[in-house]
Amino acid sequence: MRLKDKIAIVTGGSRGIGQAVSELFAKEGATVIIADLLPQGQQVANGINSSGGNAEFHSVSVTDKAAVEKLFAHINDKYGKIDILINNAGITRDRTLEKMSEDEWDAVIDVNLKGVFLCTQAVAPFMKANKYGRIVSAASNVGLRGNFGQTNYAATKAGVIAMSKTWTVELGRYGITANAIAPGFTMTDMVDKIPEEHFATIKASIPLKTVAQAIDIAYGYLYLASDEARFVSGICLTIDGGTSR
Repeated sequence: MRLKDKIAIVTGGSRGIGQAVSELFAKEGATVIIADLLPQGQQVANGINSSGGNAEFHSVSVTDKAAVEKLFAHINDKYGKIDILINNAGITRDRTLEKMSEDEWDAVIDVNLKGVFLCTQAVAPFMKANKYGRIVSAASNVGLRGNFGQTNYAATKAGVIAMSKTWTVELGRYGITANAIAPGFTMTDMVDKIPEEHFATIKASIPLKTVAQAIDIAYGYLYLASDEARFVSGICLTIDGGTSR
């Protein structure tokens, strides 16, 4: 198993890509800590445990600095280490530039950018003490090429890439890698309401002519979180079927 005996925190692990990551990591031997505000995270943890894996669910907002620090300290005290942090929690509040409200801007910045910062800041001392760590954060191909109606979202995802490169320089001497994943269009709950004709257009624009499933993205996270990627740091791994070629 590629993550045997590792302790992994997955933010936003209750559904979509985060759920796929949580379940895959557990199958690969990790103890998975699902940190999410959505209550179905408990169901995901229960499913992992009933299948012979190890998982816990903790209701926490990644925007709450005190709550994040309390949870991470608890996990480190309980298990003696935190090996992996997957910064997956994210939201969208799409609107064109001129129609986007300040509240819509702030909400996305708080979760997608500030949340990644707070979680990584909280976990860094524990990883440094252990001289080991894998930090993998959710970017997006939108952070590389922009997208209509997503000024806020694109800004956060570009910021995640830049932060990851910075952490590579700051934390590398402690045996900690920091990378980002940039998925393209992926079948998750966030895209269920897209009209069929628009969905067909998106699918046709992807060189592979198919849409990613959550597990396709989860395998990228698995690689970067494993010891196979011990010398991989500061990259943004794009998984979008060739869209960002």
